[in-house]
Amino acid sequence: MAERQETEIPPEGAEHPERPESAGVLRQLRGDVVSLTKARLSLLVVLTSCFGYFLATKGVDTFSWSTFFHMFFGTSLAAAGAAVFNQLMEVEFDRRMVRTSDRPLPANRMPKPVAFIIGWLLCAFGLIHLGMKINTWSSVMAGLTLLTYLFIYTPMKRVSTTNTVIGAVSGAFPPLIGWMAGGQPVLSAGTFYLFGLLFFWQLPHFAAINWMYREEYIRGGFKMWSNDDESGSRTARIALSYSLILTVLSIAFPFLTPHMSIGGAVGGGLLAGVMALLSWRFLKSGKREDARSLFLYTLLYLPLMMIAGYLAWRGVAV
Repeated sequence: MAERQETEIPPEGAEHPERPESAGVLRQLRGDVVSLTKARLSLLVVLTSCFGYFLATKGVDTFSWSTFFHMFFGTSLAAAGAAVFNQLMEVEFDRRMVRTSDRPLPANRMPKPVAFIIGWLLCAFGLIHLGMKINTWSSVMAGLTLLTYLFIYTPMKRVSTTNTVIGAVSGAFPPLIGWMAGGQPVLSAGTFYLFGLLFFWQLPHFAAINWMYREEYIRGGFKMWSNDDESGSRTARIALSYSLILTVLSIAFPFLTPHMSIGGAVGGGLLAGVMALLSWRFLKSGKREDARSLFLYTLLYLPLMMIAGYLAWRGVAV
């Protein structure tokens, strides 16, 4: 007779023991997705689109939560897809720079074909969603963003310092996605205001980044304003020039159109003026901490300017 086997009953909860390695893998995967899609940068792009939509619908009774959601969703997909393709195109260069070498592609944590499929799906669905749920012009503006960012700006970074200006053009299109979603015409005062605001804001912002990480950009093979500018004077002069242009435009715009109150000139002029002062301080000192102060202020400037711009916007139908 076979001996009876005693079966030990496992303690409660032992059937599914915790697996810390699985939790670590999930955290890594989540972090890789955030990094691959440049989630924070993509969110900033989407917020500028929201700003454009809020201005387009203010005072003209055309705001729709449904339209807003579809605009937000479609723009988010397209922005994330652009980030994926940008990293695919620069993976070999990202390996050379400390601050980008641990991204999922240069660190070989994600196969390139997988990233390509992700990027393709995000871009395609983003553009299609905007075209079907919003309107053609919103999709066109998103397409122009992708076109200039991926096919002009990204390859030009290894050829000419003009790439930064092209990048600013690309970054100035997203608020127009929201502007068009709000039913406003392509050629209008609001179009030029939104485009100009984002275009001239980006140039001091990127000038500060360029100089702070100039050695890494050189190591990565990128042509930037800051290359061979150890003193920072050339980069700071560029930042100061564009900050002053932004200040003048911020003050002048309310006098050129009925859309914005004089308060917009005061608020916009003061906010841009602080950027010019920080650029001047960077020019005089050539210190990294002053370049960093300028960079940090440019991050603060944008949300403050969007709030001030919305409050000063009269909402006059174009």
